[in-house]
Amino acid sequence: MSAARPRSIRRELVGWLVVGLAAAVVIGAVATYFRAREEANTLFDYQLTQMASSITGMPLAAGIGPGGAAGGDGLIVEIWNRDGVEVYLSQPQRRLPHVLERGFRTVTDPTGEWRVLTTVAGDQVVQVAQPMSVRRELATSMALRTIVPLLAVIPFLAILVWFGIATGLRPLDRIAAAVRERSPRTLEPLPEAGLPLEVQPLAQALNQLLARLSSALDAQRGFIADAAHELRTPLTALHLQAQLAERATSDDERRAALAALRSGLDRVTHLVGQLLTLAREEPGVTDRALAPVDLAAIAREVIADSVEEASAKGIDLGMTAGDASAASDGHRAIVDGDAISLRTLLRNLVDNALHYTPAGGRIDVAIDADAPGVALTVRDSGPGIPETEHARVFDRFYRASGTADVQGVGLGLAIVKSIADRHGATVALGAGLPGGSGPGLAVTVRFAPARAAP
Repeated sequence: MSAARPRSIRRELVGWLVVGLAAAVVIGAVATYFRAREEANTLFDYQLTQMASSITGMPLAAGIGPGGAAGGDGLIVEIWNRDGVEVYLSQPQRRLPHVLERGFRTVTDPTGEWRVLTTVAGDQVVQVAQPMSVRRELATSMALRTIVPLLAVIPFLAILVWFGIATGLRPLDRIAAAVRERSPRTLEPLPEAGLPLEVQPLAQALNQLLARLSSALDAQRGFIADAAHELRTPLTALHLQAQLAERATSDDERRAALAALRSGLDRVTHLVGQLLTLAREEPGVTDRALAPVDLAAIAREVIADSVEEASAKGIDLGMTAGDASAASDGHRAIVDGDAISLRTLLRNLVDNALHYTPAGGRIDVAIDADAPGVALTVRDSGPGIPETEHARVFDRFYRASGTADVQGVGLGLAIVKSIADRHGATVALGAGLPGGSGPGLAVTVRFAPARAAP
């Protein structure tokens, strides 16, 4: 069984255009034929009228012999008086039935169809007839003279259409060839110079796609490189700590080595968990549909999960009093989002605040449902982040200055930024709560309100 013939836009366009042109020619030819017949009928009716008028105005005594000028044109002229006596017959060998009504009539006899004009002039009745075949022949001749040039031009039109379509589609061929040349290592934009207006939107859309692919691949390569670099150090440390545990000569040395090994495992586990979370939240990876989500309810859940850790460090964690209405009237804080991802976002913000806020500090979670959207803010009384580093702290594995003594991997805010971007939200940093070890930090994520809140 042979493979199906591939679809060709060029072939289809040419086929439809040629068929359309041929149909137009046929329809035009038929219309021309009937129009020619109509014009011929009008012309010959006028001729018959003029013939009858000229005969009725001539002296009959002079006589008009049969086979006169009228007969040479296929006309038959008959004249008789009111008593029915035949006065004149142009072709005695051919007779037609008498038509008593005045005007034009079409009659049929054994010899065929005739167009007859009957008129009365004084005491004489004049009847002039002409074969309809003469009219048809003339109409056919006129139509053929119109149709033959149209039929002759069809091949030239087909060649012209083929050439025009091939020329018009050539830019698409160039675009296709340029796309085939692209690879994951060569994603430079397609050339747009010299493209027709109809092809430019396609080239621009492809260039935008190539730019997104290039950005995603660069981010993936950077992520893999950073992850490999970040994992290499703790894994090497784990290997050394395991060797120390093996070489320990006393129980105290073994317990110290195992404690260090367990701490290293905790760090590696946290790092791997953060890496997996960041990978899941990459654009295009998570395919969960967005739905109306209550931010206040998520905030209560995250605070409830983290309150034990906060209490162990002596940190006051909770929602601000001004947000009691938002917490009790949750529909005001409804946004379109993925509940799992939004819970991850808030948990990372709260975890960051818990890590950097010293004992006896304070962390407030606030929800503002006023226009122009819904804002989720986490404020702490920690050391804060210098304003010069606000743009960099969203990079993967970047840690602000002065935080080397705090356990972390530098992925928390990168995860927050990735989730916010997927939800079309913005992230802003600012000053936090006063009275701590520094200016504190406030992270505000602003969402658009839900399109249809429940």
